[in-house]
Amino acid sequence: MTEDELDRLLDKLTLRARVRLLSGATTWRTPAEPAIGLRELVMSDGPAGVRGESWDERRTALLLPSASALAATWDDELVERLGTLLAAEARRKGVDVVLAPNLNLHRSPLGGRHFECFSEDPELTGRVGAALIRGVQARGVAAVAKHYVANDSETERLTVDVRVGERALREVYLAPFEHAVAAGVMAVMAGYNAVNGRTMTASPLLSDPLRSEWGFDGVVISDWGAVRGTLDTARAGLDLAMPGPESLWGEALVRAVEDGEVPESAVDDKVRHLLRFAARVGALGELGDGGPAARDPGDRGSAARDSGVRDPAARALDDRGPDHRGPGERWRRHAPTGVRSREARAQLRGAAAAGAVLLANRGTLPLGREVRRLAVIGPHAARTRSQGGGSAGVFPQHEVSVLEGLRALLRGRAEVVHVPGPAPGESGRALGVDLCTDPRSGLPGVLLRVLDPSGSELYAERRAGARQLEPTLVPGAHTVEISARLRPRVTGRWTLGIAGFGRMRLSLDEQVLLDGEFARRTDDPALVHVTPPVHHAVAQLTAGQDVLVVARRQLAPGTGRATIVSAAPPPPDVPRSIAEAARAAGSADAAVVVVGTTEHSESEGYDRSGLALGDAQNALVRAVAAANPRTVAVVNSGGPVELPWRDEVGAVLLAWFPGQEGGGGLADVLLGRAEPGGRLPTTWPVALSDAPVSRTRPVGGRLDYDEGLHTGYRAWLRHHRTPAYWFGHGLGYTTWVYEELTGPREVAAGEPFTVHVRVRNTGPRTGREVVQVYLARAGGEVEYPHRWLAGYTAVHAGPGETVTAAVRVPARALRHWSTGDKAWRTEPGPCEVLAGCSAGNLPLALDVEVRGNG
Repeated sequence: MTEDELDRLLDKLTLRARVRLLSGATTWRTPAEPAIGLRELVMSDGPAGVRGESWDERRTALLLPSASALAATWDDELVERLGTLLAAEARRKGVDVVLAPNLNLHRSPLGGRHFECFSEDPELTGRVGAALIRGVQARGVAAVAKHYVANDSETERLTVDVRVGERALREVYLAPFEHAVAAGVMAVMAGYNAVNGRTMTASPLLSDPLRSEWGFDGVVISDWGAVRGTLDTARAGLDLAMPGPESLWGEALVRAVEDGEVPESAVDDKVRHLLRFAARVGALGELGDGGPAARDPGDRGSAARDSGVRDPAARALDDRGPDHRGPGERWRRHAPTGVRSREARAQLRGAAAAGAVLLANRGTLPLGREVRRLAVIGPHAARTRSQGGGSAGVFPQHEVSVLEGLRALLRGRAEVVHVPGPAPGESGRALGVDLCTDPRSGLPGVLLRVLDPSGSELYAERRAGARQLEPTLVPGAHTVEISARLRPRVTGRWTLGIAGFGRMRLSLDEQVLLDGEFARRTDDPALVHVTPPVHHAVAQLTAGQDVLVVARRQLAPGTGRATIVSAAPPPPDVPRSIAEAARAAGSADAAVVVVGTTEHSESEGYDRSGLALGDAQNALVRAVAAANPRTVAVVNSGGPVELPWRDEVGAVLLAWFPGQEGGGGLADVLLGRAEPGGRLPTTWPVALSDAPVSRTRPVGGRLDYDEGLHTGYRAWLRHHRTPAYWFGHGLGYTTWVYEELTGPREVAAGEPFTVHVRVRNTGPRTGREVVQVYLARAGGEVEYPHRWLAGYTAVHAGPGETVTAAVRVPARALRHWSTGDKAWRTEPGPCEVLAGCSAGNLPLALDVEVRGNG
């Protein structure tokens, strides 16, 4: 849109109308303004899938591998294609804006949202993030670069003040966002945290460098609930305060403008940004460019479910939606359509294989036709964790476990035996169709009821599970009740739980197990609305004997309405279950043991306290490996974990959170149908105590990034420490020799250059190698990291073939931020170019002289 067109639209709006556009209309929608042809903009969380506006297991979504798995592909083109898949899902759901990618960094291995971020390195994060942005926006859907900036841990995330030096801020933490702006990202999200004493929604960083230096002309959106003041945020570069309709802007901002406390021009600038953004996604009359403007009227039934912010009667009608069947009627999912095709599933399966990292292999993988009996061991094998916890979660269409993937490929070829081994230490998962029936209809699932203050039923329906984050509200709603007939499969002391806030009660066959008032002690929306704390009770149950579980939660202002009922069987005897697993492994030709983190150890809202998988899982791997030397350990986690047995197993394969088709993709890798394509996007320590940078807990509300430029592998090199596996490490099913590195002997400051790396496939199979190029500068006047990633590319070659990789080194790789000049500078003098397969394995070197001073 031209400035003249924007001015003409602004002239049609009063100050109050303009201000109204700058806050959310609901949790996920912006206001419409018919006077200028502006419709609502619909937003949805990402990045692993497009959930849409509601948490409803009947409205499923395609589930991609986690962001850490996508970065592990080191494949920009693949990630861009996956971005188009996200965009297709968004269009199917009537979503204009996908809140992805997350460009924060793996600063500490303890980061709770590690899985949702790409890597520890700003260059890799920037390139992969830009690829996802290009893919999403190619289909007319807006991507959002978040969380601007230095929002790299979860502890006290709403209030933490990150103190980071100016140079590190520019070169490390802002760098991925600069990539995003260069890729044309339409929106940027300001985080909850503060940086150097200024909360991000009121930070000058929203204007400089974002708009002034980088030329960003899109819209800046607050994280949900991150606006905590009127004047400071309105005067800053923030454009849109989410969610709504309650807002600290609104009438308060109108008064501030009228009183001269906020310039009216600041409001006009924000509205211009918003209207330009709306035009780009097709939400502004005929001025848009073909975004998802047309949508089924029925999808307005999935509008925001934020309790108390809309007319209850209208919300009740909306919440029923097209899937409402009434009490006792049959629950069903939406039928797979559109992008839920075989082609999309194949794409996700391939992505899971492409991100899988083979950390070690002692001739064990791939498993060949000589394997006639395969032992598949561990609870994660049968219930492979496909995604991390928190606001980015979706209800997938389905999930393929490692066990299912292997059974499908080995059917008729080999016997697959599964032994669960010891429980992973979870406190229980939400009741679902596998354990429960609706006590009213007798059909699989649970009964959800909404009651008035007297306990009379206002609304009821059968649901698939007892994880109800947005139970339907109707006029007079006072209490949410979830009930189910639970049929235990084993006898023993079961752990039952109810999650939520406020007054709650849990009973079993009319016997009260838990009854109390559970106060909300957090303002974190992820903990209030998505992962509230669980309160437990223990009951003796008998296998095959049904019991009636009833959980009630009163609705009260400020407590959210998420209600979750869980159950965990008595944990198996650990020594006995490990012995059973070892026997199964010993009688098999090979064993695959799957271990990993739990739902409560990797999630938005809190950081991890350690990297250990636990004594039981470690003992399980060791026992299986001792029983069968051909043991593959598959690690199902979103971030680093300690692997004390890594030298005792035949192979270690990192699965990440591999998405809905992960089990199929991992089976392809295990059986040699696909190459393990991944390389580590972050350094893995032997033990947490070895990690040079690990602190996530603020002191006095302040978290100091004392390491400066030296994050990730840079910190390991600076402290002369050797990790378990270096950034960039990953094996394939062939071997490579790095033979020669050539390039210019002189380069001009401020100009890119290209180097060529010749590699030879010395193994028996065609393979893919990710050729990585790093720079090092020692002895100059400027402090640099020991070395840093400057570029990468992948090559393919058959057995015995030689191939040359051309790796472009961008001009930005040589520049540094001069705090004295407040500008980018390139120091003249010698520079070493290094090439190899990881940050710790760089056999080739080339001396280059940098001329000039850019």
